[in-house]
Amino acid sequence: MSTKVAAVPPAPETIECPLCSGVGELSRAEVLDRLGVKDFARVAQLSAQEAFRLLSREHQSAWSKFDVELAKRTAELRDRFKDELRIAVSERDNLSRRVEDSLREIVQLRDRNQLLEGEMAKVARVGKREEMDFAEEARSWAGVWISDKLPRNGDFILCYRAPNGEPVEPKILIDNKDKATIAEGDIDKLVRDAQERSIPVAVLVARTEEQLRQADKESRWSRRDSVWVLRTTRQWLPRDLDVLKVIFENMRLHGTDFLERNLALTDELRRTFADLDRVDAELKKAAKAISSASGLVTKYRGRLQELCDSAVGRKLPTGMRNVCEDWVNEDRN
Repeated sequence: MSTKVAAVPPAPETIECPLCSGVGELSRAEVLDRLGVKDFARVAQLSAQEAFRLLSREHQSAWSKFDVELAKRTAELRDRFKDELRIAVSERDNLSRRVEDSLREIVQLRDRNQLLEGEMAKVARVGKREEMDFAEEARSWAGVWISDKLPRNGDFILCYRAPNGEPVEPKILIDNKDKATIAEGDIDKLVRDAQERSIPVAVLVARTEEQLRQADKESRWSRRDSVWVLRTTRQWLPRDLDVLKVIFENMRLHGTDFLERNLALTDELRRTFADLDRVDAELKKAAKAISSASGLVTKYRGRLQELCDSAVGRKLPTGMRNVCEDWVNEDRN
């Protein structure tokens, strides 16, 4: 036998107020007051709102004081460090100007460097042309052998040829110079280059006589640190080699110390070069005198021609007329 349990209806959501009988004219506070209960939620809410209001006012006052204090401290710091800031700004401006000046100087130096490189390139081309001109000229000399351009320690190696055309000892180191004045350092370098190549004779060849110093002219043939040095010019070198040819032959036969063992021969060589230079100077003077005389002859011949032309139609002595006719006929021929 089954037993059924009756369902219990749910409690109502709302109940009728026992105080106002459902009229709804009493407020929440009145209802709680009549029941002897205080509205703690409302009191708590109001207390919280008041607390937040007071707290906000205190915070606002504190922030205002903080802002005032911050502005005050900022002003003090600004005044304290105003001079330092001014100095820093001035130093920054000075640094900027110095950087600009440095950049400007760099540009100027770069331009100047380019000009110098151009001039150095011109000098190198001139020196190269001088060396090539010398090599071409030396190859035209009978019985002389000359090497290709040396990469370092001198310009060329020169020597005489054997009957079969092979180069023979002693070798001669050649260094060409085309500069305003030969310096002592040029001689020192030539000697070092000759020692580096173990060559007993070295020749410094200037372009012109004017490039040699007086000391070079007075001691054109000398010995320094076991190397015999000849100071000469492009014009003098073929003549100097002819003078030294017999010396080179004896050095080849009797050793490179042949001159060291014959000091009298060395002195004679120095006198020979000095005499040849004096003869050359006299020949230059003679050539200059001949050129001057030729100019005077041309000048006076012109004056006589003018006199003869101006005397045409005038009666002249027979001798003078014949002289004028001879000058005119010679000029026509």
